[in-house]
Amino acid sequence: MEKLKDLYIKTYGSEPLSVVRLTGDGSNRVYYRISGVVPVMGVVGTSMEENRAFIALSKAFKASGVAAPVVLAVSDDGFRYLQEDLGDATLYGAMAAARENGAFEAEDMACLRSVIEELPKIQFGVSQNFDFSLCYPVSDFNERTVMWDLNYFKYCFLKGVGVEFNENRLEDEFVKLTAMLLSDNDNVFLYRDFQSRNVMLKDGEPYFIDFQGGRRGPIYYDIASFVGQARAKYTDAAVDSMVEAYLAALAQYKSVDREHFMKMLRLFRVFRLLQNLGTYGYRGLFERKKAFVESIPAALEQLSQLLAQVGGFEYIHSLVDEIAALPMFVRDDSKELTVDVMSFSYKRGIPDDISGNGGGFVFDCRAIHNPGRYEPYKKLTGMDEPVIRFLETESNIAEFLENAYALVDNMVDTYKKRGFTHVQVCCGCTGGQHRSVYSAEHIARHVADKFGVRVVVTHKMQGVHYVIEAK
Repeated sequence: MEKLKDLYIKTYGSEPLSVVRLTGDGSNRVYYRISGVVPVMGVVGTSMEENRAFIALSKAFKASGVAAPVVLAVSDDGFRYLQEDLGDATLYGAMAAARENGAFEAEDMACLRSVIEELPKIQFGVSQNFDFSLCYPVSDFNERTVMWDLNYFKYCFLKGVGVEFNENRLEDEFVKLTAMLLSDNDNVFLYRDFQSRNVMLKDGEPYFIDFQGGRRGPIYYDIASFVGQARAKYTDAAVDSMVEAYLAALAQYKSVDREHFMKMLRLFRVFRLLQNLGTYGYRGLFERKKAFVESIPAALEQLSQLLAQVGGFEYIHSLVDEIAALPMFVRDDSKELTVDVMSFSYKRGIPDDISGNGGGFVFDCRAIHNPGRYEPYKKLTGMDEPVIRFLETESNIAEFLENAYALVDNMVDTYKKRGFTHVQVCCGCTGGQHRSVYSAEHIARHVADKFGVRVVVTHKMQGVHYVIEAK
């Protein structure tokens, strides 16, 4: 931060009055609001090449007549720069009431359409004013970049939710999707993260930010990114209106076959949602950021609908529908308490807290006599009668559970009184097969019977999921 202050002093000849770090939303760059003789935003990046791309693109946006933050000064090492402060109002924030009400009124649509109408100018105008060799990390939308995003979905989302999948069948459909995405390319500027969070509103006018990942590519990606943003919760009517606004503005630069355009748009919306789910998986399931977890059900629902319209990707579609049916992603709009009870294997790690609130318990069942050590029980689980008899006669599991019940009961009772909506209880053993399964089953039934709350049971190693509904 001191070097950023030095840059401000060098640029304006006086020390800043204050430097306040802003909260980021997943970016590696750090932003500071700097007040002084001239109020500005200070940016510290981790990549000189990424900073260089942003600075060059900022100039290209200005040359194209597109509103974007002006870069005011750059440090000698290229890792810091000062840019125009556009305030805090985003298009996403302006649409909060519409999202909450599920209805985008005439004033909302006028604002959204005014933003969409700028997109062809960005795509075609910036292309004429920018050296694509400055792009970061690559200059073109190509097979490699498509596979980066599809593998992001595979490794950060599919692996994150723990579903079993046929990797060969998945890769076959990835190859097919990639070929279709690359079949039509105008080689215009591709913004890449064109969505409502990256549109600032200053004096009612849209300004565009976070375009440093831009590259050369097809026209479909950015319009698909904007109208398909799952967290924006656009209605079908709003999407249709924005697409019409885009096509009208696009006509100044290019004539398109409408049927072909809509086919490609749906295809790119599928691709973009797969990439979004990779982000939601990484930020939500791995980094445990609640807002990203909460975005997953809507993205899965939208993706399933689009896959049905596009056709030809039956395996991906089946995986999406399987995941959407998992208890962790079944949306429950009630304010009643839900208790998630899971069994797991310590070899695979403790399950993530899917609610993001961190509430609950993890019980280690490994001190209980293990039936898995004996041949007759090795292929059975804690839900099978022989294992149940063994644990109840040859181990101290009853005493273990009495202690667990006391802790869980106190928390469930307190959470109900305080109006909390979620608590998680995890039981782990070596293989996640015998002791942990038995314990999770009994804790789930105990809580359901005693408190009458909704209980979601998951045995991770067995792929078993079921719900005990509230009484």
